[in-house]
Amino acid sequence: MDNERNQRRFESVYSRKVRAGKRRTYFFDVRKTKGEDYYLTLTESTKKFNGDGYERHKIFLYKEDFNRFLDSLEDVINHVKENLMPEYDYDEYTRRHEEFEANLRDDDDDRDDDRDDDDKPEALRSPSPKQKFDVGSDDDMTW
Repeated sequence: MDNERNQRRFESVYSRKVRAGKRRTYFFDVRKTKGEDYYLTLTESTKKFNGDGYERHKIFLYKEDFNRFLDSLEDVINHVKENLMPEYDYDEYTRRHEEFEANLRDDDDDRDDDRDDDDKPEALRSPSPKQKFDVGSDDDMTW
């Protein structure tokens, strides 16, 4: 009964997942309290270097802080973009992610056409999405 009560107490009603490279993922969850109130949890999950599990950091954000948090976050991000690193291409990773997603869709379509790809020698097989985009460090945005 206690477990059931805790499940309801921290019920997630909406969630977004943002992959940020090979080792890092962000989770944005809207949770519901037993008093029918809502709050956000922001979680950074990082795969440990030794491959043994994940390290998680969590922030709880309550409705009374939403506006100030968002204003401050936008202010800090804009300061970096406009004053500290104005030449940097902040859309680079968005384009790479969109390209990756498009290639995944294309590969799914190709897989339907090339079901006998496993019978081919490795040199003739279609590269997987990971093979196509596996460049850079562990902290880049390649998937």
